[in-house]
Amino acid sequence: MQPLSFLGLMRHPRLSRIFLLRWTGQGVDGLFQSALASFVLFSPERQASALGAALAFAVVLLPYSLVGPFVGTVLDRVSRQRAVFGSNVLRAIDLLVIAFLVFHGRTGAELTVAVLVTFGINRLILAGLSAGLPLVIESNSLIAANALAVTGGSLLVVIGGGLGLGVRKLLESIHNANHSDATLILIGALGYFIAAALTLRLKRKEIGPLDHEKVKASFTEGLIEMRQGFSYLFQHVDAARAIIATAIQRGGFTALVLVALLLERNSFHLSSRPEAGLAGLAIALSIAGVGITFGALIAPTGVARVGRHAWMRYMMAGSALSPLILIISASPISLYIAAFFTSFFGQSLKVTSDALVQAKINDVYRGRVFAVYDVLVNGSIVLGAVLAALILPTSGKAPIVPAMISVVYLGAFLFLLNPAKFKAGLPTIS
Repeated sequence: MQPLSFLGLMRHPRLSRIFLLRWTGQGVDGLFQSALASFVLFSPERQASALGAALAFAVVLLPYSLVGPFVGTVLDRVSRQRAVFGSNVLRAIDLLVIAFLVFHGRTGAELTVAVLVTFGINRLILAGLSAGLPLVIESNSLIAANALAVTGGSLLVVIGGGLGLGVRKLLESIHNANHSDATLILIGALGYFIAAALTLRLKRKEIGPLDHEKVKASFTEGLIEMRQGFSYLFQHVDAARAIIATAIQRGGFTALVLVALLLERNSFHLSSRPEAGLAGLAIALSIAGVGITFGALIAPTGVARVGRHAWMRYMMAGSALSPLILIISASPISLYIAAFFTSFFGQSLKVTSDALVQAKINDVYRGRVFAVYDVLVNGSIVLGAVLAALILPTSGKAPIVPAMISVVYLGAFLFLLNPAKFKAGLPTIS
């Protein structure tokens, strides 16, 4: 059977329901994140620093790593459809709490905890939908399905963020900044309730685990199973190298996002006009969204011509060149060019890596392996943000940061994805 085209995947009766569910949630993610960024980083009374921005990244992403050891435990034992439904309801309720805190201008520990809960829950949803994807589509269409699922979701995050900024601008003519952000978050809560309703279109066992694949054990064994996930990857070196390469690329990309945030907030615009900086960052992220789209769309064609392993090597090589643009010139135009190409190469690498891991790992272990995947990638993202924050000045102008990122990417290309070690034909996990 020939792999389905992107249009064929969109029309696939089962896959299309997963796409709609995933994309709805991620569109709301973008809207929520734009409100959160506006409240925390771009409020007139708060000056954004490198360390403060890195802390914001950590608050958003650390839950992905903290809940990682237990995500696989849940997804390999209970109905993933039920887990996704309950998670959407819980994060909708949590957003109601966050809206209350933002409305009253609370920026303390209570807001941090509420945000941690929301993003921790989100990890379970995305991991569950990714783990269930091979059960609804043929293996020869997995790369294209991943490209469409991940890229559509990333694009919806960008669109949701842009929509959130537009709605917020309208709301500011009626309310003050905090009340506008709170209203936006309430809209997000409604969006998550809609995502929960869309989950009911899936059958209870449609995205797994199947009855014969369920493992009966205590949820307290999550940490043990993380170790099992690592053990499975040690048995399949090319999948492990693909995951580590993706983690490295994502960590560097986050460091570049931090550079962009500081340049737009403190260098390209007057510090007294944070709304201009927010608009500039939105443009950069929108251009990155275009790069994400093209990078994912070209991946199936590239893989068909040269194979998954070679394609990932080429994409990492391209990633090593992209940050050099910011060394030559730190201007809005160079930032936009770097945003496009880094996103292009990074997303093509990511969707190819996802498909490689999905194809190699049996569904019995897939939840646990993807939990390891998520922990490594998101841990790398936080590490990249923190390391960049320790080097970057408040202005964001520091050529050494993009230079270091380029060197790390080049090292991954030369050593981690070396064709002598990173190649197809290694034994699969069974």
